[in-house]
Amino acid sequence: MGFPENVLARGERVERSIHPHWLTVALPTVMGVLLVAVVVAVTVVTPDDSTGNGIQLGAVVILLVLAVWLVVVPFLRWRTTHYVVTSHRVMVRRGIISKSGKDITLSKITDVSFRQTLFDRIINAGSLHVESAGDSPDEDFANIPNSNDVQQLINRLIDEDDLRRRRNQGALEGSRDDVDDRDDESFGGTRDPNARRDRPELAEERRHRSRRGSGEA
Repeated sequence: MGFPENVLARGERVERSIHPHWLTVALPTVMGVLLVAVVVAVTVVTPDDSTGNGIQLGAVVILLVLAVWLVVVPFLRWRTTHYVVTSHRVMVRRGIISKSGKDITLSKITDVSFRQTLFDRIINAGSLHVESAGDSPDEDFANIPNSNDVQQLINRLIDEDDLRRRRNQGALEGSRDDVDDRDDESFGGTRDPNARRDRPELAEERRHRSRRGSGEA
């Protein structure tokens, strides 16, 4: 159940694809071992006759239902939860049968913070909180391995994405200026070389502005 890379856009690359921390399935694994031990114990203590066989069959059916609920479902939920960081966006995909997901483009992320409890620090995990601009709600990524590193990765990709957009915009404006210059020359005019050109807002400036706005609120 790997991440479906066919959802990526042209030129988009996956920087990090992770599941929640493996300790989230540690308890279901222990429960599976205990259920197997119970089945073995029931088989040993019950007599080898029709009554004992009926008891064994009933115990196996009950324990299989418990195993699906307490072991298989948590494992599949862990396995089908993907936290993906790409060069263009942050994605989350969840669901065993019915699927749900959310994409947050890097240009709309205003802040990324992480939180660690004492236990999280011991196992080197944590939770990420991604704030986004606009009407879309913020997103919480729980039980992220190496959450501090993932936070720094997202911040670095935000700045790289912002720089790439500025270069593309500058190249577009440059091509437009060339066209305008040719048009001016064709009419015998000149273009002011000192004309002011607004600089796009940096991602870091956008995050600081968002924090100031939250403080004023």
